Amino acid sequence: MHPSIYARTTPEKPAYVMAGSGEVVTYAQLDARSNQGAHLLRSLGLRRGDCLALMLENDARFFEIVWAAQRAGLYYTCISTRLAPPEVAFIVADSGSRVLIASSPVADEIVTPDLIVFAPGMRESFVTARERFPTTSIPDETQGTDMLYSAGTTGRPKGIRPPLPAGPLAQSNALTEFGTSEYGMSSDTVYLSPAPLYHSAPLRWCMSVQKLGGTVIVMEAFDAEAVLALIAHFAVTHVKLVPTHFIRMLKLPKRVRDRYDTSSLRVMFHAAAPCPVEVKSAMLRWFGPIIHEFYAGTEANGLTAIRPEEWIEHPGSVGRAVWGVVRICDDEGEPLPAGETGVIYFADGPAFEYHNDPEKTAASRNRHGWTTLGDVGRIDQDGYLYLTDRQSFTIVSGGVNIYPQEIEDAIVTHPKVADVAVIGAPDPEMGERVVAVIQPMDWADAGPALAGELTDWLQGRIGRIKQPRQIDFMAELPRHPTGKLLKRLVRDRYWQA
Repeated sequence: MHPSIYARTTPEKPAYVMAGSGEVVTYAQLDARSNQGAHLLRSLGLRRGDCLALMLENDARFFEIVWAAQRAGLYYTCISTRLAPPEVAFIVADSGSRVLIASSPVADEIVTPDLIVFAPGMRESFVTARERFPTTSIPDETQGTDMLYSAGTTGRPKGIRPPLPAGPLAQSNALTEFGTSEYGMSSDTVYLSPAPLYHSAPLRWCMSVQKLGGTVIVMEAFDAEAVLALIAHFAVTHVKLVPTHFIRMLKLPKRVRDRYDTSSLRVMFHAAAPCPVEVKSAMLRWFGPIIHEFYAGTEANGLTAIRPEEWIEHPGSVGRAVWGVVRICDDEGEPLPAGETGVIYFADGPAFEYHNDPEKTAASRNRHGWTTLGDVGRIDQDGYLYLTDRQSFTIVSGGVNIYPQEIEDAIVTHPKVADVAVIGAPDPEMGERVVAVIQPMDWADAGPALAGELTDWLQGRIGRIKQPRQIDFMAELPRHPTGKLLKRLVRDRYWQA
C-alpha cells in the first residue's frame, strides 16, 4: 500500500488529476518526483523525525512534496494559505520546521533561525532544486507522517504530533483500512476531493486512495455545479463533502442538478460539522442511499460512523464508535446517562498530545484518562451519537444552556438564507442573548422584512427560549475552505464592541 508499488505495476495510471488545469500526474511520475524530493531533503540535512512545512494552494506539486517527506521519515506540516504571516510564523516555529515550501512570498515575514525557504522571489524553487537529484529511492527510506494543526476556529492553532510509524513504507494505516472496509475503496476508486489539501481530512483521504492505487481528482476550489460536472466527466466513485457543500448544491436550480449523470457514484461521505436533518434527507432523496457520515478530528482520538440505512433509523446521528468508546460527561468529566447532553469523550481511543502545550493536553483529558475535542452531544439507548455544538459556543442565557447548532439548522433551510451563525452576545439582564447573523442568498433581501420572515419561520421549529432576540446580516460569513464556520470571528465583533 504505497504509490511506489503502483509506479511498478501500473506506471501510466493517473495518481491524480488537477480538475482546473487538467494536469495529470501518473504513478510513475509521482514516484520519480517524490524520490527526487526525498534526495533533496536529505541533502538539506533533514533526517528521520525532522519537520518541513508547506503552505500551498491545491497545487499539482502538493502530493509530490508530501510523499517525498513521507518516504524520508519526516513530519510534514501543511499550513492554510489564508493565515496571516504571524500565524504562519507561529506554526513554522512551533512545529520546528527546518524547511518551508510556500506559494506566496511569506519568507520576509517569518524569522526563524536556520529556516530554508522555497517561495516566489527566492533564488531557486523546490521543483528546480529537486530536478538535480536521481529518481531512484534514497537508501534509508523510512515512514514519515503528518503533523497538522487544528484550524484555530476557537483560538490559537494546536499542533498534533503523533509518533512516527515504524516498519516498511507499504504498510496500511487505520484510516486506509476504514476506507476499504466501510466505503469499499480500492485500486478502482476515482475519488473527488473538493477541499483544501492542507486540511487533515482531504489530505489523509487523498493519500489513502493513493496508497490503494486509485485516482484522485483535485478541485482547486469548491464549486457546487463543478462537483456534479466532475463526477459525470471522470465517472467518480467516491466523494467527501461537508454540510456547507450539501447546502450549496441543494440550492442549485433543479435544471442544473438534473443536467449531470452522477450514476457512477458509489459512496458520498461527509464530516467536519453537524448536518441539519432536512439537508441530509434532501441529499438522500437526490442521490439515494449512498451517503455515509463519520465524526472525528485531526487528533484522531476516536471515530464514529453511520451508514445511510442506519441514519434513516436514527436521523441526525453521526453513528456509533468505530475507534474508541464514546462517553458523554458533565462539566466535571463524570459520565452522564444515555439521553443526557454533555461533553463528548472517547475512552480507549488512540492517544494524542498537543505539541508544546501540556496545559491544553491536560485540559483535553478527564480524571478517567478519556479525551475530548470539546464537542457537545448525547448518545441514545442504542449507542448512537448526536452532535449538539462545540462546548465553547454554548450560550448561557438566564442560566440556561442554549446550543446554537439546533437554531442554525432551523434557519439555514429557509430558501432565502445562504449561511447563518448563531452566537451569544452580551446582555445586561440575561448574561447572553441569542443573535442570528444571516448571510442572505441575495444581499438585497437583507433587512427588517427578511428578519421578520425568519422569526415567523422559526415559530414551531424551535422552543421560545432558543428564538433569536436579534437578527443581523453579513454579506459573507467567515468560513474555512473546509466548510468550518469561524464562529469566533463573528462572536468577537459583539464582545469587543
